[in-house]
Amino acid sequence: MSDTLQPLRRALLSVSDKTGLIDLAQALDARGVELLSTGGTAKAIRDAGLPVKDVSEITNFPEMMDGRVKTLHPMVHGGLLALRDNADHVAAMDEHGIGNIDLLVVNLYPFEATVAAGADYETCIENIDIGGPAMIRAAAKNHGFVSVVVDVEDYAGLLDELDANDGQTTLTFRQGLAQAAYARTGAYDAAVSTWMATAIGADAPRRKAIAGTFVQEMRYGENPHQAASFYSNGDTRFGVATAEQHQGKALSYNNINDTDAAFELVAEFDPANGPACAIIKHANPCGVATGATLAEAYQAAFDCDRTSAFGGIIALNQTLDGATAEQIVEIFTEVVIAPDVTDEAKAVFAAKKNLRLLTTGGLPDVRSGGQLWKQVSGGYLIQDRDNGFVEPSDLKVVTKRQPSAQEMADLLVAWKIAKHVKSNAIVYVKDGATVGVGAGQMSRVDSTRIAARKAQDMADVLGLDTPLTQGSVVASDAFFPFSDGLLTAAEAGATAVIQPGGSMRDEDVIKAADDAGLAMVFTGMRHFRH
Repeated sequence: MSDTLQPLRRALLSVSDKTGLIDLAQALDARGVELLSTGGTAKAIRDAGLPVKDVSEITNFPEMMDGRVKTLHPMVHGGLLALRDNADHVAAMDEHGIGNIDLLVVNLYPFEATVAAGADYETCIENIDIGGPAMIRAAAKNHGFVSVVVDVEDYAGLLDELDANDGQTTLTFRQGLAQAAYARTGAYDAAVSTWMATAIGADAPRRKAIAGTFVQEMRYGENPHQAASFYSNGDTRFGVATAEQHQGKALSYNNINDTDAAFELVAEFDPANGPACAIIKHANPCGVATGATLAEAYQAAFDCDRTSAFGGIIALNQTLDGATAEQIVEIFTEVVIAPDVTDEAKAVFAAKKNLRLLTTGGLPDVRSGGQLWKQVSGGYLIQDRDNGFVEPSDLKVVTKRQPSAQEMADLLVAWKIAKHVKSNAIVYVKDGATVGVGAGQMSRVDSTRIAARKAQDMADVLGLDTPLTQGSVVASDAFFPFSDGLLTAAEAGATAVIQPGGSMRDEDVIKAADDAGLAMVFTGMRHFRH
């Protein structure tokens, strides 16, 4: 491969996104670069008063089949693929009148945007680019001699490179462009194959592809010795990846992971039904509550576990207001995320330079579909998003005692929260707020005990004579395999239970609940979260 500077004398520009096109074409023309182009790109360049030659003039074939065939020709691909230091290649170019193409600027048909707009099958198919990826791959393969630009963001870098090297490009620069080009065609093919699998109902196709676009490099990952980066997959779902950051330093790997967990949890609470707040630490909730005001919801969530809330992530389901912001800044908080924020709240947070404030413009639809990917050694696990949801009518009361109206309301709140707690998950709720959370234990009874103990500790902090769990309800993300966990919850003061049911010992557990005077409902749905 050549390791010398390569002059740029002839360029082919064919772009769907015309952003920055004319400025680039003018800069290239000013440097004496001959411009080739196609269709609408050529028209835009010509309308700007710049000299441009249509590709059809060098191929001696017109664009045909509604533009499907225009660049798939030896006069184009020969100019991109020829090795300039190979005598046989040079002789073939001379024999057939093929000219060098030193620069290819292509961005592809907007397939992803077409799918996102909800276009029908035929329209999506027509927006699959063929000639573009073929040229990109050819130019990228021949990066020893050819520069290929696929992103508008790289136009300025190209011109800087030409200025720095008297109209030439270095191999290192061309290698970087080639890597980006292959990543772009790979992502494009991934988008097409993923869409098509959905369109034809292929739930488990033989091959699946995943792709992302660089957002930022992290200082480190979960720990300082781990390198990390953040990539977007182009999903428009409201959340941390699409949020606007108003202040604070860049988000860390752990910040992004925890903020995503917090916002997905608080989205379970429809803002039309009232304010809600979730406080997250290490991807688990340490306090979640509803309230008459956002400030009330925050305070109730905070009072579940004030110790763990320090340095946590706060997610809100409504616009952050000044009164709530005043309460939040009383302790150190890493990130606050909300659909929107008032100017008053911004002013309160402005004094806390290290606090990151994110707004999203909306809440994610917790009932929507989509897939989650998890890497394991040698492969990926892929599953549907957990969009399981239960209505009051879905619940089956299995005990002699029916839940009261207040108990039923709290049971539904506890169930929503348990879905977002690492298994084995136990959540105590009273008056719309968590009063104890047990997460990630190997034994369900241990989670039950830990949650109750933390509730007692918090009662001591608040100066209360009884544990916070007294008169609460409790949710379990999966069935109680034995009655011990249930009885531990009853000893902590819980009066009603919500759980999936389905254990071989359900009858024993139901009898234990009846004997303890508990009300218990089955959901028929579990929410393991690992």
